Amino acid sequence: MEQITSSLAPPPPRPSAKAAVAGPGSDSVGSVTKRLSNELMTLMMSSSPGISAFPKSDANLFEWAGTIEGPAGTYYAGMTFKISISFPPNYPYVAPVIKFDSPCFHPNVDIVSGSICLDILQDKWSAVYSVQTILISLQSLLGEPNNASPLNPDASNIWDSPEAFKVQLARYYRPLNDESA
Repeated sequence: MEQITSSLAPPPPRPSAKAAVAGPGSDSVGSVTKRLSNELMTLMMSSSPGISAFPKSDANLFEWAGTIEGPAGTYYAGMTFKISISFPPNYPYVAPVIKFDSPCFHPNVDIVSGSICLDILQDKWSAVYSVQTILISLQSLLGEPNNASPLNPDASNIWDSPEAFKVQLARYYRPLNDESA
């Protein structure tokens, strides 16, 4: 009899895909924390020159601070920029929010807000990307902007005029040791 009764009962509700991925109180926060811990360890052990990032505090693995050094052979060689990274609770299924905290005169960086126009942080995002991949892509972007999609039209317009570009870059750049904390 029990078998017949249980077969007539409606199946238990299944959580929606959104709830399974995003709920702040769900198990997903634990898996995101584990993923971020693994990515931090990988980044610390890597030999990728000119990039670094760490949580801003031990208490919050979702807010990081990082640095990106300008690649050799670019306008940005010898410069270091401070960035911030905010991970959403449903990372890696949603891209982190990354912005330049240091002023960065660049075609794909908003000089005021620090917002970045980079396809892998928007419509080309994939869960296979890691913090390390993102930082390497940002470093590469410094030397190879997408002038077809500028956030800073002034920088885009003079990108191909090295002397004019260097003057503007020097006007905005602040070495990290000169920045207030």
